Amino acid sequence: MHRHGYKGRKFGRERDQRRALMKGLATSLVEHGKIETTLPKAKELVRYIEKLITKAKKGDLHNRRLVIAKLSTKAAAYKLVDEIAPQLTARTSGHVRVERTRVRVGDGAQLATIGFVDEIKPVEKETK
Repeated sequence: MHRHGYKGRKFGRERDQRRALMKGLATSLVEHGKIETTLPKAKELVRYIEKLITKAKKGDLHNRRLVIAKLSTKAAAYKLVDEIAPQLTARTSGHVRVERTRVRVGDGAQLATIGFVDEIKPVEKETK
């Protein structure tokens, strides 16, 4: 069996479970700005979230709907498109960073934090 042309990690899960995992990790990253997970999951999340950020930076209706479909909640999708993406227009790629942190005590898994490279400032709501 060859590995050519096979992209992505399986994580010992079926396809729908992998999709749900990536959706949940991406939603948590958008909501919290930085999360800690295992190194392989973080590396796979980079591929997923970079594509979402690129779509969110375009910001038109079609790309907004694609972002909503790829995240778990509409609130997270709106936050990505309306608050986070405009702050990331300076760079064309490499919006997130993966840093190894520690080895988990229970099973010896390498953990890593994944977060945005640029400082994400919260947007103040305008009051009338």
